[in-house]
Amino acid sequence: MPLRSAHTGKVSRDPVHHPLFARYYARVSVAAETRMGMAGVRERLLAGLSGRVIEIGAGNGLNFSHYPGTVSEVVAIEPERGLRQLAVESALRSQVPVDVAPGAAEALPVKSEAFDAVVLSLVLCSVRDVPRALGEVRRVLRPGGVVRFFEHGRGGGPAMRFTQRALDRTLWPPLNGGCHLGRDPVGALRDAGFELGPYRRVLMPEKGPKLPTSFCVLGTAWRPPSAER
Repeated sequence: MPLRSAHTGKVSRDPVHHPLFARYYARVSVAAETRMGMAGVRERLLAGLSGRVIEIGAGNGLNFSHYPGTVSEVVAIEPERGLRQLAVESALRSQVPVDVAPGAAEALPVKSEAFDAVVLSLVLCSVRDVPRALGEVRRVLRPGGVVRFFEHGRGGGPAMRFTQRALDRTLWPPLNGGCHLGRDPVGALRDAGFELGPYRRVLMPEKGPKLPTSFCVLGTAWRPPSAER
């Protein structure tokens, strides 16, 4: 399936539609770059990547300016129309080639084993089917290819985890673009057959009260060689 280049400015098809959340997220994420140190997290997330990269759930494209020059191409998949248009604008300012395309994580519109790296940045919380999405990550990643991930999820003590579960069952997902607070991204990657590399827990923000969204993890995983699972 052909991808639409960011340089055409064309935006089409909407696998998901959350216009109010998209506007809210666009404002909050830009503010978080400095106030919460997200710019530094993005630098660490993407450092050392090379070759062809697919970023799943690119949002408004804030990662694009942090890709190193060793990356030959980024294919950025974003299902929400408003965020995708902002990602197209970010792609035009990027120092590496970025193609922005519509698509859902559970059915990526790209060929199998076509990428050297996959980037997952605050996306596993909101996909409808995490195992299926990670199955697609395995499909499009070459054997031995790397996954870089920065995700939020389950964390804190019993009271916080109870709060996360309660919010997930009620108001949080419909008000926040399908986001879930109590998922376990590391466990999901392990269950999907990825080899986990180094990862570390991160609080966002690092100082101040701990919120249900504060418990994050930043790390690396690999698709095993094709002879393995």
